[in-house]
Amino acid sequence: MNPESLKGHLDLLLLAALDGRPAHGYAVLERLRTQSRGTFDLPEGTIYPALHRLEEAGLLASQWSDASGRRRRIYQLTARGRRALEKRSAEWEAFARGVESVLQRGAS
Repeated sequence: MNPESLKGHLDLLLLAALDGRPAHGYAVLERLRTQSRGTFDLPEGTIYPALHRLEEAGLLASQWSDASGRRRRIYQLTARGRRALEKRSAEWEAFARGVESVLQRGAS
């Protein structure tokens, strides 16, 4: 996938990946990769700055956890993050419907 296509959508994808399922950064990467069937196979350096930015904006909260002798930061949605996810999901769905309409008209 062209990295430019991801611009403006990474935050929505991260919020969705954490919806109801707190996780550390690498697990978020794996969720995106698995749920997209490999479409979003992102390098770690792509999501950590975004996770930090979303936390600074109050959309995510994090806490440190020790698991299997490893210290990891676990991210989860805040109430504000859940509202942002709902709003951004609705905006994305409207956008996708519009694109689909244009593509279908172009084919006829």
